[in-house]
Amino acid sequence: MDSLIAASARALAAGDPLGALRRVALRDDPPALAVRGIAMAQLGDFPRARDLLKRAARGFGAHEALARARCVVADAEVALAMRDLGGSPRSLQAAAALLAGHGDTSNAMLARLIAARRLLLLGKLDAAAQALHEAALPDVPARHVAVHALSVAELALRTLRIADARNAIARAQTAAAAADVPALSAEIDTLREALARPAARLRQHGREHTLCLEDVAVLLHSDTLVVDACRRGVGTGNIWRPLARRPVLFALALQLASAWPGDVDRETLIADAFRLHRPDETHRARLRVELGRLRAVLKGVAEINATPRGFALRNTGTNAVAMLLPPIDGERASLLALLADGAAWSTSALALALGASQRTVQRALGELEAQGRVRAIGRARARRWMAPPLTEFTTILLLPAGWSFG
Repeated sequence: MDSLIAASARALAAGDPLGALRRVALRDDPPALAVRGIAMAQLGDFPRARDLLKRAARGFGAHEALARARCVVADAEVALAMRDLGGSPRSLQAAAALLAGHGDTSNAMLARLIAARRLLLLGKLDAAAQALHEAALPDVPARHVAVHALSVAELALRTLRIADARNAIARAQTAAAAADVPALSAEIDTLREALARPAARLRQHGREHTLCLEDVAVLLHSDTLVVDACRRGVGTGNIWRPLARRPVLFALALQLASAWPGDVDRETLIADAFRLHRPDETHRARLRVELGRLRAVLKGVAEINATPRGFALRNTGTNAVAMLLPPIDGERASLLALLADGAAWSTSALALALGASQRTVQRALGELEAQGRVRAIGRARARRWMAPPLTEFTTILLLPAGWSFG
């Protein structure tokens, strides 16, 4: 490594991309292309950064596998910043193994952290936890320690382990101070603020008020029967019955919970669950079938009793029933929650994270754009979607994720 490349690398590590570019802006050799690519990424020109990194990777010879692996890691980090979540993670995993085998623990840990953060964005929390456990390596720069702790904190918040999240945030803050990277400190402050911001609305006995994440965690692990419209399921204590893939059953559960301890008439249940306003006997028969399915799902948690005019929800214990509602109204809450991070998302990445088809996501984005809640930048395949940051409340509970208690 020549002196200019070494000086540029030090400037990049200190968060000074312009200083790095001043040294190598006119050079087209592979190491200079890699440095320029990372500098452009730090300046926010992600497409240009990826082009330079790919050119650098192609320029390194067969005997420079380590340099190529570093370019793969840098390109994967830029792809994550662009929310380009498609493609196979195998090349990144191979690069991490190669770097670790050659003693480059710093870049090996960076590669593993990128893989873990990608899994977090996709809502694969169990896989992300395993990846974060494997990512921790000794003798790495403080900035990597901070990013690892930050990812651990985000995972803890997504699974409502508030005490673990606070401890991880404290570790991240200490490491970020040692690294002296302002962007890291700002990201940590944002995550800390999420603990205090409203995360959901609690509706019970006809009254409604907001809860922070810590309050939500206490509620979900209490003996209260909670119909959770954020994660779409019903739970009490350590029992959780998911209904995210059974929208009719969840709509019925939500209606019954809203009327508790009273009942709901059959016409209202049919209109809300089946989106019909003129029910006939076939719809009433279907309602009985769906309520039978809901009884089976809620067995041991709650009962559904018939009344003269409809049906009523009865908690099997002596405790109350409550509804946990999203801080954002509307059916597009999860989509807005993903866009709330301020990054520019592609339609394919949003579809991958939500587990929906691209056409479904495109229709939803079109509706939100007409309402002025999102905006598009770029054209055709380069089009990306953004939304204004939702600073008054946190959308952590609305992000896609598998959910379990325990």
